[in-house]
Amino acid sequence: MITCKEMEDPKYLQLIRLIRETLESGRGAAIQAVNRSMVEAYWTIGKHIVEFEQGGSERAVYGSGLLKKLSEDLRRNFDKGFSHSNINAMRTFYLQNPILQAVPAKLSWTMLVELQKIEDPLEKSFYQQQALLENWSWRELKRQKESMLFHRLALSKDKEGVLALSKEGHVPRIPEDLMKDPYVLEFLKIPEPYHIREKDLEQRIIKHLKQFLLELGKGFAFIGEQYRISLGNRHYYVDLVFYHRILKCFVLIDLKRKELNYSDIGQMNMYMGYFENEENTEGDNPPIGIVLAHEKDDLVVKYAMSHLSSNLLVAKYQLYLPDREELQRKLEDIINSSDDIK
Repeated sequence: MITCKEMEDPKYLQLIRLIRETLESGRGAAIQAVNRSMVEAYWTIGKHIVEFEQGGSERAVYGSGLLKKLSEDLRRNFDKGFSHSNINAMRTFYLQNPILQAVPAKLSWTMLVELQKIEDPLEKSFYQQQALLENWSWRELKRQKESMLFHRLALSKDKEGVLALSKEGHVPRIPEDLMKDPYVLEFLKIPEPYHIREKDLEQRIIKHLKQFLLELGKGFAFIGEQYRISLGNRHYYVDLVFYHRILKCFVLIDLKRKELNYSDIGQMNMYMGYFENEENTEGDNPPIGIVLAHEKDDLVVKYAMSHLSSNLLVAKYQLYLPDREELQRKLEDIINSSDDIK
């Protein structure tokens, strides 16, 4: 019989950890293998459909009703997976990916179908790369696509930056890479027009921290809320404090319910100075400060940030999904501002 003392033995605890990791790895591999088998099956079904259509006379007989008839007949033999839309997705999947080996094995069928809906090749490539980099689920991919993440990141870049974003995805390397303007907080479910205190806004973010971290992007670890700073006989409170494991620095976020005031920028600059001198340890880079405001005047921001650290970022947040057509126009202006894409 194993005693409590023996169970606390480091070697025994390591054994438990190794068994747990082995099981988790095996289960993950099994799920991925099943997923890949289904993707291969659907690709093959799409191939069969396309080859049947290319037969000529067969297509003439069934015409445009082929996929509908296939769906009806297959559903009589198989319970799920053969709706008209899914049959069409299989056909489209084969046409868009004639070489199956080029399709990343980690992407599930539902994610591949979601990616099919994106017409722009640059945008589609970005979401595929980002889904792999951040290990998104289908729901996370759908949310980021609907929130126009590609466009919001691309609008802060030049044409070369847009192309790199599409090919490589978004991996933060410098503080400016954390910039999104606007940040989209539709998951808080606050209707517009709204009347809410900054404290309540902060509490809603804490309640939906997983979604907020997804909006912030890869690398953020939550440290705390209302983080107290004591200077002299006064106390100050940073709304949200994170640590970025890639950039190796603290990230301080202050929320402003109304229009940004120049004093808000000065206050954040003070917070950053405090963290660099009092909270940083060996190996930490200078902190990054992000002021999120519902409204901001770009001219006020420009002069208020004159000669301040480039690690201080100011952006808007909005409580609804952005207008796709407006962002698409802005992105096209960036891409068309120089030579055509090669």
